[in-house]
Amino acid sequence: MPWTHNLQHKPGDCMEPTKVQSEGGLNVTLTIRLLMHGKEVGSIIGKKGETVKKMREESGARINISEGNCPERIVTITGPTDTIFKAFAMIAYKFEEDIINSMSNSPATSKPPVTLRLVVPASQCGSLIGKGGSKIKEMRESTGAQVQVAGDMLPNSTERAVTISGTPEAIIQCVKQICVVMLESPPKGATIPYRPKPASTPVIFSGGQAYTIQGQYAIPHPDQLTKLHQLAMQQTPFTPLGQTTPAFPGLDASPPASTHELTIPNDLIGCIIGRQGTKINEIRQMSGAQIKIANAMEGSSERQITITGTPANISLAQYLINARLTSEVTGMGTL
Repeated sequence: MPWTHNLQHKPGDCMEPTKVQSEGGLNVTLTIRLLMHGKEVGSIIGKKGETVKKMREESGARINISEGNCPERIVTITGPTDTIFKAFAMIAYKFEEDIINSMSNSPATSKPPVTLRLVVPASQCGSLIGKGGSKIKEMRESTGAQVQVAGDMLPNSTERAVTISGTPEAIIQCVKQICVVMLESPPKGATIPYRPKPASTPVIFSGGQAYTIQGQYAIPHPDQLTKLHQLAMQQTPFTPLGQTTPAFPGLDASPPASTHELTIPNDLIGCIIGRQGTKINEIRQMSGAQIKIANAMEGSSERQITITGTPANISLAQYLINARLTSEVTGMGTL
C-alpha cells in the first residue's frame, strides 16, 4: 500500500502545522483560533452569511465559527499561511469599517484601534513572549501593534488569550510574526482547547429582571429565571434598585439578613480566597453577601465559611463558591 503523505489534523492540535508533502516541497497549513464576542461574530457572518462566504472565497482559507448561544464564540481559520493572512486582513478591515460606522453616530474624535483576540496553547506563549519579554517587545516595535499575552489560562483549557490591537496593517504584520513563532515552536503535550460556555447562572435580580454575569457584564437572562425571582419576592419585601421608598408601607424595604455556614476542605480554601484575597473579594462584590472565613483549627482538615445576607445574596454567594470549587477540582483532574 502506498505511503500517504498527508498527516491528518487531530482535534485539539491547535496551531500545530499539518505538513503536506507535495512535488514542489513543503506546504505548511496552520490553524489559528480567534475569540470573538457575539456582536463581532455577527459582523463577520454578515446578512444571510454573505460576508463570511465572501471571506472564504477570496482568501481561500477555511473559516469555521463555533455554534451555540454563547456570549463568546471561537472563529477557526485554517489553510496555507498566505490564505490565513488574507483572511486576517479581511477581518481586520471589516472591524475597522464597523468602528468608522459606529463613530459616525458618536461625538468621539479619536478612532479606537482594531482589536483581535487569538487563542494560543499556553505551551507556545513562552516563545511568543521571549526571554525577558524580548520577542513580544520586538513584535510591538517592528509592527506598531499592541500585543498582550494573558497571564491566566482560559477556563477549563490549556490555552491563553493573546490580544492584538492597532491599525489593520499593524495587526496583519503582527499575525505574520506570530505565525512564524508558532511554526518554529509547536505546542508541547496535549492541548485542551478553550470552549466558550453558554450564558448560564449565576443570576442577579434587579428591577424585576433576571441577569446573568458574563465576565464583568450583567446580561438579561431568559424568562425561566424570573420564576425564581417571583419566588424570592414572595418571601421578602422587594425594592427595585434606585427606589428609596419602602415597597410596603410600615415595613422596612430591605429583606431580613440571614446566615448560612459552609465547610470547605483546607486544601481547596486557597482557590476561594485567591491571590491576596482577589477571588473572595470578587465573590463578595458579585453576591452582595458578607463572607467570613474562619481561621484553621488545629487538627481539623476543614475551614468554616459564614455567609450573611438576604436569601438571594446567600444563594448567589454559594453558587459562586461552588463554581470556584468545581473549576479547581476539574482543573486538577482528580478529586
